Amino acid sequence: MSLQIRYFGDPILKEMGQKVETFDEQLSKLSSDMLDLMHRSEGIGLAAQQVGIALQFCVMEVPEHPDYPITCILDDKPLTPSLIMPISMANPIVSALPSDEYYYEEGCLSFPGINADVARPERIRVTYQDLDGIEHTLECDGLLARCIQHEVDHLNGILFIDRMEKRTYAEIKKEVQVLKKQTIGEKKSK
Repeated sequence: MSLQIRYFGDPILKEMGQKVETFDEQLSKLSSDMLDLMHRSEGIGLAAQQVGIALQFCVMEVPEHPDYPITCILDDKPLTPSLIMPISMANPIVSALPSDEYYYEEGCLSFPGINADVARPERIRVTYQDLDGIEHTLECDGLLARCIQHEVDHLNGILFIDRMEKRTYAEIKKEVQVLKKQTIGEKKSK
């Protein structure tokens, strides 16, 4: 499967993903191909919509940083995040846990070179199914929690620019409009 990242301006990025119903080799292949593309693109997360598929499915590989430890509890068992990386999530549902919201500069593979601050809860719980269809519950914080929230937003047709404060968006609006114009122009020329 030859996947390509879809850029802002492509309507698929605003589509709600369909629920994953079949857990088979095809889903495993999609996961592998998405992880490969994500790594080649130097990203830490990728949603199905970003490769042109409206599906409730995403992949992530969030690196650990010694100065910013991540708390990770999978199915009620505390563990080191590296033990679950890379991670593939089907049908994820996120809920915020009691914590402060904080701002952090986010980027997105569908918005190359465009970064801006977005406020998100520090701690979350996500229920999801793995590649075998087995349900899990993950509680986490830090960059992993932020990445999950960003990717799950994609699965619901929400982009990080939709989460920005108006003042923050105003600072990058011109770049975003140029990207959209390029994306639409490329689609028309095909």
